[in-house]
Amino acid sequence: MKQFTIQNAVSVHGVGLHTGKAVTLTFKPAQANQGFKFQRIDLPDQPVIPADVKHVASTNRGTTLKLGNAQVSTVEHVLSALIGTGIDNVLLEIDGPEMPIMDGTALPFVQALANAGKTELDAVRDYFIVTEPVSYKDEQTGTELLALPADEFEATVMIDFSSKVLGPQFAALHHMDHYTTEIAPCRTFVFVHELEKLLEMGLIKGGDMDNAIVIADRMMDQQELDALAQKLGKPGIKIDSEGILNTIKLHFQNEPARHKLLDVMGDLALIGKPIRGKIVATKPGHTANVEFARILKKQINDKKRLEGIPRYDPDKEPVFDVMQITKMLPHRYPFLLVDKIIEIDETHVIGVKNITFNETFFQGHFPENPVFPGVLQIEAMAQTGGILALNSVDDPGNWDTYFLKIDQTKFKAKVVPGDTLILKMELLEPIRRGIVHMQGTAYVGTKVVSEGELTAQIVRRTKTPATVANEGN
Repeated sequence: MKQFTIQNAVSVHGVGLHTGKAVTLTFKPAQANQGFKFQRIDLPDQPVIPADVKHVASTNRGTTLKLGNAQVSTVEHVLSALIGTGIDNVLLEIDGPEMPIMDGTALPFVQALANAGKTELDAVRDYFIVTEPVSYKDEQTGTELLALPADEFEATVMIDFSSKVLGPQFAALHHMDHYTTEIAPCRTFVFVHELEKLLEMGLIKGGDMDNAIVIADRMMDQQELDALAQKLGKPGIKIDSEGILNTIKLHFQNEPARHKLLDVMGDLALIGKPIRGKIVATKPGHTANVEFARILKKQINDKKRLEGIPRYDPDKEPVFDVMQITKMLPHRYPFLLVDKIIEIDETHVIGVKNITFNETFFQGHFPENPVFPGVLQIEAMAQTGGILALNSVDDPGNWDTYFLKIDQTKFKAKVVPGDTLILKMELLEPIRRGIVHMQGTAYVGTKVVSEGELTAQIVRRTKTPATVANEGN
């Protein structure tokens, strides 16, 4: 199946559940393989936050993404709508810190996306295919999530709050075609004791009796109901026979369980791929959903690394030999750590470093047991990534790349004299304003020896007065 985006931009207006701030969310078409990205257009430089589980900053009463100083909250409903309607790539522009709660469901987003239309892209959809059971369990809460092989996406959810009012419930989605009618219209819910705490904390400022099911999990007299109604700005509140603290009728008898399924879909969208498999969730919540998403994302990354092991043919002419590399990088002996570049395009580069016993640092670094230092493996990755970055400018010899950040670095095996270190650098996002964000992986043969996320900046090399004088002559 091909990937899809929307045909036209479309906007929805509402208020954030917790902030109460009015916001406009605009869905815009995106290119293939871009996935879902949020853009805070109300902030300086309009930062972009990819919908990726690694950017989850909080799961308190919703899922919050953060990158740098920018964040977006309560993203699960809109992501669920995108997955449920088969959209793969969209830019979501938002002029505030929180998604609009709308009616507490995913349906308004589904309807907006339907109005925008769908456009097929010239790229094949890349699924996360569940080939063997994957599980997560929290022993303290009894929460459990399980992914099983299946021909298409399915989900089953069971909830149990040990409540006399809201007993155990099950919900299932057997085919994605049923999402719009059976899952999207299901509202979020909250117990009275939770509601009171949230009000005391100054949250749910955008909450309304129309966008959440409020469940009376304890006895309440009319005086308490009137006080709560005043806090919510309502003329009055009643409790119906089913213990629901407002006058609205449930869309489904098991609407709370169906909403939990909606949330699971939205949170698992943060793995960056649609899932081909069956998800079974017992007592799920945002924290558990995100932890399970991290497990699935790790499997995706591990599989990608195994599939992407570079093949090095020493007989093949390099793209750049060491003399050409010195024209791009400012490094020289003994700190030039790339011998050749064997592959390069707009999004990745592969370099080679031959490890010999004659390296200068072996004299003092484990001299009786020579090991290539891990920090120099990272430096070798950075230099290889520098080639990728500088290959994008017209005059690479007049630019340098400088480290800004190193994240998620792991050293997995020793590198010793006689090894050939293969250095693979891949862009994690397009280069913007000279900022280069890369995933680096170092191999010896087919074995990963180190890996990490590197962020660098391309900076024009400062000219010395002598250089300027020579140019003037």
